[in-house]
Amino acid sequence: MSRVGKMPVAITTGVEVSIKEDQISVKGAGGTLSLAQNVLVKISNKDGLLSFEPANDSREANAMSGTLRQLVNNMVNGVSKGFEKKLSLVGVGYKAAAQGASLTLTVGYSHPVVMKMPAGIAVATPTPTEVVIKGADRQRVGQIAAEIRAVRPPEPYKGKGIRYADEKITIKETKKK
Repeated sequence: MSRVGKMPVAITTGVEVSIKEDQISVKGAGGTLSLAQNVLVKISNKDGLLSFEPANDSREANAMSGTLRQLVNNMVNGVSKGFEKKLSLVGVGYKAAAQGASLTLTVGYSHPVVMKMPAGIAVATPTPTEVVIKGADRQRVGQIAAEIRAVRPPEPYKGKGIRYADEKITIKETKKK
């Protein structure tokens, strides 16, 4: 059995988990998240601990038990604490401004790039060269961060562009004559 799938998920205080035959719902201070339940995995709730068992001895059921366990764990952590990604803008004149549910990026194009944020995702700019994306759904927070980074990915010669805060860019050497 999957090592990850063997570990139970602890339900923190203030989080409600409802298991139905077709979906799993997690409700907390950060919102409500739901996930389609897989027929290859049996889920049981015992004294605030969710355990995930493969429904049969197949390799797919074993793998899916660990996958589903981690997805539910991310949902529990998301509605209780939330997830965040930090991006930094590197380049002369590069800046970002958040206004409500939209983010305006000035990153060297002839026009500013305006991005609308979906419901459940909050964006903030503590400084003009930093962007912080917060939300309860880990996958959506990472996807929005990747879409913002794709507007101007870091280039390898000067390092200019939008990068994750913890990302290291290897600078290439220019061509010699």
